[in-house]
Amino acid sequence: MISPEQFEKEIELIIKNAIREDIGNGDHSSLACIPKSATGRAKLLVKDQGVLAGVEFARRVFEYVDPKMKLDIRMKDGDPVKRGDIAFFVEGSSQSILMAERLVLNAMQRMSAIATKTSEFVRKLEGTKTKILDTRKTTPGIRAIEKWAVKIGGGENHRFALYDMIMLKDNHIDFAGGITKAIDKTKAYLKENDLDLKIIVEARDMGEIREILKSDGIYRILIDNFNYEDTRKAVELIGGKCLTESSGGITLETARSYAECGVDFISSGALTHSVHNLDLSLKAV
Repeated sequence: MISPEQFEKEIELIIKNAIREDIGNGDHSSLACIPKSATGRAKLLVKDQGVLAGVEFARRVFEYVDPKMKLDIRMKDGDPVKRGDIAFFVEGSSQSILMAERLVLNAMQRMSAIATKTSEFVRKLEGTKTKILDTRKTTPGIRAIEKWAVKIGGGENHRFALYDMIMLKDNHIDFAGGITKAIDKTKAYLKENDLDLKIIVEARDMGEIREILKSDGIYRILIDNFNYEDTRKAVELIGGKCLTESSGGITLETARSYAECGVDFISSGALTHSVHNLDLSLKAV
């Protein structure tokens, strides 16, 4: 995974670019009718049920827009919320509050949706050793906050991007001329470039798992699109030689059954690509 320092840079870039995109050369609606000296207070009102996420991100947005704004935080990231809850109050320049409003809401609504979906998977997997992972199926430009939301919801992050872990999937394997060739070329590449990256290899059937197991140094085998029975057989065959991950259309309804096959991880793109935003509003008080 990326370092905390890299993650912080990603968050800073998201905020900077989002403010540039939304405000441009000025919030002319506010500039036109609200005096620069005017101050106000607003509350973050929850109008839905789920898991709250994005409070800390909101704090950073307000700070970026106007360091003089003050937050009175009443609920923290990861808290369960219901309609009528107030997550925080913000006080300061009325113009500044309005400039930050849309970014705060857009981010928190999506982050809360992701955290809520993730927490549902986590509850489904309680009592098993299996952990839920996200994927790279994230919204371009805001991956960092979406993966942050997965963590808030109790899940774990897969690799952040293409640069922090090796993942040999079907196309890599086919283009390289087979599993063993792909693995050997990868090991040579890592050695030549003095890189210390974990290697995950995807398997499409039991034969591919047997071939992967002939190579040393594999961190995890991705058991892709297997049914329950074959997943159990795959886990038994791997026998703890490396970690195991199930993926491929696994839903909230089927996750428990895959976990009971003994896999270490389940990865699901649905955590980030198939969620409905939690309903939140920023209202003047």
